[in-house]
Amino acid sequence: MKLPLNMLAQMRAATRNLLGSGPAAATEAIQQALSAAGLAPQAASTQQQPMRDINQPPAPPPAQPSAATQPQADAAPPTPAQAAQDFAQDFMARLGVPAGLGQHSFDMPSFELPNFHPSGFNAPAATPAEVPAGAQFIDGVYRNHAGTRSYKLYIPSSYHGQAMPLIVMLHGCTQNPDDFAAGTQMNALAEEKECFVVYPAQTQGANSSRCWNWFNAIDQQRDQGEPSLIAGIARQVIDDYPVNEREVFVAGLSAGGAMAVIVGTLYPDLFAAVGVHSGLPFASAQDLPSALAAMKGGAMPNAQRKAPAGGVPIIVFHGDRDTTVNPRNGDELIAQGVRSQAGGKAAKAASVDGSVPNGHRYTRTTHSQADGSPLGEHWVIHGAGHAWSGGSDNGSYTDGKGPDASREMLRFFKTVS
Repeated sequence: MKLPLNMLAQMRAATRNLLGSGPAAATEAIQQALSAAGLAPQAASTQQQPMRDINQPPAPPPAQPSAATQPQADAAPPTPAQAAQDFAQDFMARLGVPAGLGQHSFDMPSFELPNFHPSGFNAPAATPAEVPAGAQFIDGVYRNHAGTRSYKLYIPSSYHGQAMPLIVMLHGCTQNPDDFAAGTQMNALAEEKECFVVYPAQTQGANSSRCWNWFNAIDQQRDQGEPSLIAGIARQVIDDYPVNEREVFVAGLSAGGAMAVIVGTLYPDLFAAVGVHSGLPFASAQDLPSALAAMKGGAMPNAQRKAPAGGVPIIVFHGDRDTTVNPRNGDELIAQGVRSQAGGKAAKAASVDGSVPNGHRYTRTTHSQADGSPLGEHWVIHGAGHAWSGGSDNGSYTDGKGPDASREMLRFFKTVS
């Protein structure tokens, strides 16, 4: 479900919230908001730029400007207020919003950055990996009052009717189940660890960049919107296969990580733990301006980010060079998750530094109750950006320099089940 918003009013609100008042501050705020969303500001313009193609046709010779189009030598430069307005119009054009339109439905721009895939900006979709003999990677569909979502379910070759854990994997923006499976290598781990893995697929109709709509208020409520669809997919797999219902987990990347937090928070009776890579805290945004602010650095007051008490254990990965979702979101996310479980009681924390051979250094902090029961883990990956740690370059937005987030998530899930 999409929220109808007055985009220009929202951008003005973002300006006031981020940088106070004044035209010059407004211009700077919008420039920073565009940058935070991965959309570099352009020169003031209300016209959307065409996408580049790998094999562009030869450019026609430049037309000679007429007297009517010649720039005026004595034309006054745009005022700061006009520049801010132009940036706002350019921002709306990038979202596909026609200029001059009042109320809009909007899609969150893609979280992902172009430089994390070896093939470049317009990286091709991942080719589905070969399925081992005896294993299956099958398509499914789930429908409820909130809509319809397809999914892919991996059934390992070791399955012979016995009960096994279930992992729900939520892809990031621009991705799909095949791409996410290839990048995270979760299917190979499912073969090794003997578990089902289901990959819900976001539709372009729900979000043009296939982002999960973590920033929509309706998609932060139990039995509403996308949380109801994701929980419904998990329940459909549980109904169809002998899943161990005490070992159902949800994990995701970026927008998928933010949605995994929401789903795990709203359905603690269904999910035993949550895994988040490069995501954001529960209900960290309610609309586009607050989403941009949260991505930029967690601008919403902590009081508005409180998750319901009685949460589930959580493992968080975040690169400290992530310029798409500020690493402070990882700090806030683990603090929120531990606080919701501890119920006011003191939690123990212990940190250790490590490194991957020829790869990244990391700091791993564990949080536990007084009796040693795990509450959460926080992995800060030094030098890493906005990409799945330890993933394969067969998928998009991965960083093969480790540590292996997929393996560590499954290890953590096993300790809390």
